[in-house]
Amino acid sequence: MQLLPRLEAYRQQLPVSELSGERKAVLQKLIDYIQSRKKEHKEVKLNFICTHNSRRSQFSQIWAKTAADYYGIDVQTYSGGVEVTAFNERAVAAVERAGFHVTKKEKQTNPVYFIFNSEDGEPITAFSKLYDDPANATTNFSAVMTCSHAEENCPYIPGTEARIPVMYDDPKAFDDTVLEAVKYDERCQQIATEMFYVFSQIK
Repeated sequence: MQLLPRLEAYRQQLPVSELSGERKAVLQKLIDYIQSRKKEHKEVKLNFICTHNSRRSQFSQIWAKTAADYYGIDVQTYSGGVEVTAFNERAVAAVERAGFHVTKKEKQTNPVYFIFNSEDGEPITAFSKLYDDPANATTNFSAVMTCSHAEENCPYIPGTEARIPVMYDDPKAFDDTVLEAVKYDERCQQIATEMFYVFSQIK
């Protein structure tokens, strides 16, 4: 799949080769899960979960789907939380700066966004929702836990085949500071880098 021009330029600058051995070890369980499902010719469904489904889990869903599309790997990505808030506008702005085309369907407290990574592909639908929202997979999926709070507060997630911790620091800590945009961009880039690494390893 051919990414949008600005998105492709962004991808080319990702520091995938600089990933530490420690982070590669964290990501290996996710790689192994995807690889095993693919080898068995079964659907790959990933639900990225954090507390509010507003920042890290949204980044993860979007970048995992984009990396999978780029490498031609059939994967369904979802995201959810333990509380419903909104896809944070600061995170939306970071996604736009990375080169995605973003449209907003509804102007409300929890708007629905359509995230496009190519000219002719289907958009990724993004809005804050519970991990067991009807929009998400209900069976035979992996729960990818992107924050420690959600990991601790979701002792049991029905329908999961695997539970994989891939934790990220929350850029929310820098909201309304001079470092806000920088830290959101850092987290966006980190997650992009790691998802492209993951899917580059799938055979």
